[in-house]
Amino acid sequence: MPLEVTDPVDTHEKLRKIIPEWTGNASKKDLDHVNGVARAFIALSPYVVISSAGVDDRHDVSPKGDAPGFVQVFDDRTLLVPDRLGNHRVDTFENLLIDDRVGLLFVVPGHKETLRIAGRGRIAADENLRAQFAINGRLPDLVLVVDVEQVFMHCSKSLVRSRLWSPETWDHADAAPTLAQWVKSTVETEETLEEVQGNHDRDRENRLY
Repeated sequence: MPLEVTDPVDTHEKLRKIIPEWTGNASKKDLDHVNGVARAFIALSPYVVISSAGVDDRHDVSPKGDAPGFVQVFDDRTLLVPDRLGNHRVDTFENLLIDDRVGLLFVVPGHKETLRIAGRGRIAADENLRAQFAINGRLPDLVLVVDVEQVFMHCSKSLVRSRLWSPETWDHADAAPTLAQWVKSTVETEETLEEVQGNHDRDRENRLY
């Protein structure tokens, strides 16, 4: 039986009656370009999460990671994100063929603020762009070009509450389900859990670039 929401917030007026508009700095901090502060943050970030929507009205959030600064700032309104080897789902790119809107959340380990960027995405196969991201002679197959429309830094409250960067809270990590366990629970396969895990381990070790 679906959950019934008895007091839905379904208008802007009702939403803002509960949470009033803020008139402090947070309401004025948006930019339409990448300034020096944002450039410095991106240069230190090894991890970005990219949101998109499109296929069958579904949404997707995909993580991307590499050495700090792997996302290049081409100019103050353009970012370049290499697409490294993955699972070949290309959910973000499939979505961009239908709806070019994207959102990015940059994270710097140990740092309590995050950087949020929204804009429009384009899929580039240009060799000259791909060559800028070559590692061990291997070029990414594609590059995500983000035309920036909105940039701002997000406050630290969520990371402080979650204690994400506090090692003393990480003891539960070993108990978290693995990708192999997910595969065994969703895919009909005769492989054992150990065999599935071994395949993923080898893929992680041998197919980074």
